[in-house]
Amino acid sequence: MRRPGVRTLRRLGTRSAAAVITTVLAVGAAPLPAGAADRAPARPSSFVDPLIGSANGGNTYPGATLPFGMIAWSPTSTAGDQTNTAAANGYSYDTTRIRGLSLTHVNGAGCHPGAAGDVPIMPFVGDVTSSPSADTGDRLYASDFSHSDEKAVPGRYTLGLASGAAADLAVSERAGVADFSFPEDEPANLLFRVSNSLNGSEDAHVDIDAAHRKVTGWVHTGAFCGRRANGGENNRKSYYKLYFSASFDRAFSEVGTWRDDTLSPGSTSASGGEGYATGAERAGRGSGGWVGFDTSSDNDVRMRIGISYVSLAGAEANLRDEIPPRASVDQVARAGSRAWDRELNSARVQGSTPERRTAFYTALYHSFMQPNLISDTDGRYVGMDRAVHRVERGQRAQYSNFSGWDQYRAHVQLLALLKPKVAGDFAQSLYNFARQNGGVWDRWVHVSGATHVMTGDPSAATLATFYAMGVRDFDHEGAFDSLVRQATVPHPDGLSDAGCPGQCEGQRPNLEQYLASHYAAQDACHCWGGAAETLEAAVADSALAEWARLLGREKEAEVFADRAGWWRNVFNPDATPEGGYVQARNLDGSWVTPFGPATGTGFAQGTSATYTWMVPQDVRGLAAAMGGRDVAAARLDGFFHKPDGSWSVGGGDALRYDPTNEPGIHAPWLYNALGQPWKTQATVRQIVDTVYGTGPSGLPGNDDLGTMSAWYVFACLGLYPRTPGSTDLLLGAPVFTEAVLDRPGGTDITVTAPEADAAHRYVDSVRLNGRAHDASWTGARLTLRGGTLAFGLAERPDTRWGTDPADLPK
Repeated sequence: MRRPGVRTLRRLGTRSAAAVITTVLAVGAAPLPAGAADRAPARPSSFVDPLIGSANGGNTYPGATLPFGMIAWSPTSTAGDQTNTAAANGYSYDTTRIRGLSLTHVNGAGCHPGAAGDVPIMPFVGDVTSSPSADTGDRLYASDFSHSDEKAVPGRYTLGLASGAAADLAVSERAGVADFSFPEDEPANLLFRVSNSLNGSEDAHVDIDAAHRKVTGWVHTGAFCGRRANGGENNRKSYYKLYFSASFDRAFSEVGTWRDDTLSPGSTSASGGEGYATGAERAGRGSGGWVGFDTSSDNDVRMRIGISYVSLAGAEANLRDEIPPRASVDQVARAGSRAWDRELNSARVQGSTPERRTAFYTALYHSFMQPNLISDTDGRYVGMDRAVHRVERGQRAQYSNFSGWDQYRAHVQLLALLKPKVAGDFAQSLYNFARQNGGVWDRWVHVSGATHVMTGDPSAATLATFYAMGVRDFDHEGAFDSLVRQATVPHPDGLSDAGCPGQCEGQRPNLEQYLASHYAAQDACHCWGGAAETLEAAVADSALAEWARLLGREKEAEVFADRAGWWRNVFNPDATPEGGYVQARNLDGSWVTPFGPATGTGFAQGTSATYTWMVPQDVRGLAAAMGGRDVAAARLDGFFHKPDGSWSVGGGDALRYDPTNEPGIHAPWLYNALGQPWKTQATVRQIVDTVYGTGPSGLPGNDDLGTMSAWYVFACLGLYPRTPGSTDLLLGAPVFTEAVLDRPGGTDITVTAPEADAAHRYVDSVRLNGRAHDASWTGARLTLRGGTLAFGLAERPDTRWGTDPADLPK
């Protein structure tokens, strides 16, 4: 059956199909009505640009996905190497050639290639005459495209290829529907490259059922960060299978499969993985299948597809439950747009410019792309023990993709504030994984795999934050006890160097030594960096102490509060003639030398100059160690400015602020605790205005599963979490005249700032629930019960507001 618009395509001859599809089917492309920039949008999804962050190392992807969804249908780009991609998560705005549209992605991860990108499906114009796996340079079975033939909106993605083929995709949570169109009377095929996940695969399989017009299969893969030089072979492991089931609205004109360099026309089944190497070690390996279509009378193909991490039956049930048999792309896209509007309406803002609205709502969109569903519609999921489980009683879904080291600093707080039900299910999900993993809480969980990526114990900080901010619908007593055991009972993995640095197996590495020395020794810690590990553990222990107090567990609270101060054992007051810095120590107590503030020795993806500020739980103590608040504030000035006084907030300087990575992203807010909040206001606004923006380069670097986007959301609201495990919010200067934060089941938080504009970036008054508020932070009452914050803003700094020593945050 011919689809709407196909006759138009035929009349236009060689005109790109996507140009017409974009015009006819684009969602949310209408211009905004006059005055829309001054009102809270009825459809906030209309402000979202999924292409933001797809260049400049942001590693976002533009394809079709729903909030916290399982499926993420987006292009895999190629720069001429089938064993690699042009960007960590498969899509680079600057590379306009693709080899398929893959079913799964992870937003903003930094490892290259990162993870997922499973089952690229490629609309191919031409006869399949050789194995696509043998096309190692992606010269034949790939296609160029132009961004003028590309359209990305929340829940829908449309792309026209230079070959004349086009794809229009829309998704539900676990399934999708696509219209593929081809030039008339030319060979038209869909390639299922089942083995070609971003990192490769251990094995893969495809079956073609021509009688029932179906293609099914699976890929066994994993290996997140498996190609890191510091991870090595230890991390090239498989830890999940993705199953898919695709059905079509029309018969196949031909079928075939391939394995490695062998093509088998007419075959309906094939198997074979690629391995996890790269380059020549992997090139030419893999398997897949193709189905062809007769375009002489109909050049459009509709495909419905479901996915599951449990089974093929699960994939088919997910498709059956979520997308009706005759649903069109338009219908599924409209439902997806409504789903995004429901979620994005949790923060309704007014004022500012359309560009700021786009940056804000896209940041919120990126924040709500994860965690991701891994349970099927029937509640079943594969656990970390590789067994099939069902969600716990009271749990709505099992979630995964936990970039803990990144997310605990801003993203988890945003989830707790705006999406507490998702946060509760996420907390239970992480606890479920830990129980299935011998009690070990892995710091970076991908699907059902423990990847060990990064450092520290972010699970403790995350769950303590959830609990403090009112998320209680998970087994918090059991989770707390489990995390306390991880923090107090040494585990054999803590003495392993497998995967080090970067993916050390020990989640509290060499805990016995840490408990004896009160710091992680650089020469004995079995960790990425002893100084960083000590700071991370101190933050996690501070969060556990606050959680213990809320639970009435005073003994544990005292123990962990003491441990939270062990950061002092890696602060060397005599590190440089100019002042003290955090510095790695050896087991015998000596400082690791040579040392300079720009050193990365003892740290993880950062320098001493950055990590020295990573004591959010005890800023007063850090200031005292530096010589007092004024001294610390002057040093912080030097962290954000060059010696000539100009700003240095864009990264690239080892001695100064790096907005592209997490260890220092709280630093702009430290001025509040140092008694100079107007400098927080100026610094945050400088970063918001110059580092973030719209367009593909609108993020400063890896989005890290929504963390950098969450930072921007908080910054625009004039709020920021003080420290993990706390309800406290630090105050800055809002960029919107009004923002209403929807608190499910409670009173909204309303932030007003009538003077907010480009010139008014300083706070000169705040009223909390109608009463004058002279502190540069708020506590549990606003976070948990809601209320109103009314800001008065000025063009010049007010050096009196928020400066009373008695009212400073900790």
